Amino acid sequence: MKKLTIALIQTKVTVDQAANLAKALKLAERAAKQRAKIICLPELFRTLYFPQYKKAIPDDYAESIPGPSTITLARLAKKYGVVIIVPVYEKDKKGQYHNSAAVINERGKLLPTYHKIHIPQDPLFWESNYFKPGDTGYKVYRTKYAKFAVLICFDQWFPEAARLATLQGADLIFYPTAIGYIINHQSKDGDWHNAWETVMRGHAITNGVHVAAVNRTGREDKLNFWGQSFVADSFGTILKKASTRREEVLVCQIDLMHNKRVREGWGFLRHRRPDTYKKII
Repeated sequence: MKKLTIALIQTKVTVDQAANLAKALKLAERAAKQRAKIICLPELFRTLYFPQYKKAIPDDYAESIPGPSTITLARLAKKYGVVIIVPVYEKDKKGQYHNSAAVINERGKLLPTYHKIHIPQDPLFWESNYFKPGDTGYKVYRTKYAKFAVLICFDQWFPEAARLATLQGADLIFYPTAIGYIINHQSKDGDWHNAWETVMRGHAITNGVHVAAVNRTGREDKLNFWGQSFVADSFGTILKKASTRREEVLVCQIDLMHNKRVREGWGFLRHRRPDTYKKII
């Protein structure tokens, strides 16, 4: 049986980027000491969620890869032999800006960076003002401990992304996220949090993969991030969930052999009809 311990780092973020990094390092080390083998930080973990403003200054928040975050966390990854997912606001060598997830393997080596593909442009989520959409496709990381994909926040609403990650061999999908309620806004559609959790549990079920969603918590100006990071198994059952308001190291053991049982039992992948899906593209 392929059992694996993973950890999600749910944090509150302040204006002090150095302090945010130091806290993430401390919490990731705590996770490593609890025998987590893959550790994931939330989206843009080192900065406030600046896309709620239309005209923030990108260079106030951006860093390179490798850069301060990845260099610091690579040392930790090598020390403890763990894999760490590090989502940052990246300024690349061409001067382009990306919402990125750097992945560091257990030897402290940087693997190819994933650039967020789906970019929202809505009130208080003005991400198209800051992020170039990813154009390198979906990546599956074949690490010592598991084959996994990383999809970032808005990517989580698109079933095509989860399906393509699965078809490329992912057994587990991480969704680093920054999402919450808009202060004093009443949704006419219902509970946003319930929709957020439900759609990712649906991806787990239809693809027979485990899903791990890691969010920030706390209030940042007009946004109240709802926390509630969670891990779901390959039939959508929530194995563990964080609180709404506390910073937490959510450590969870998963059984990746459960994926095989779900896929064989329900046959969702086996009974696909790609010949009928051509109109999707």
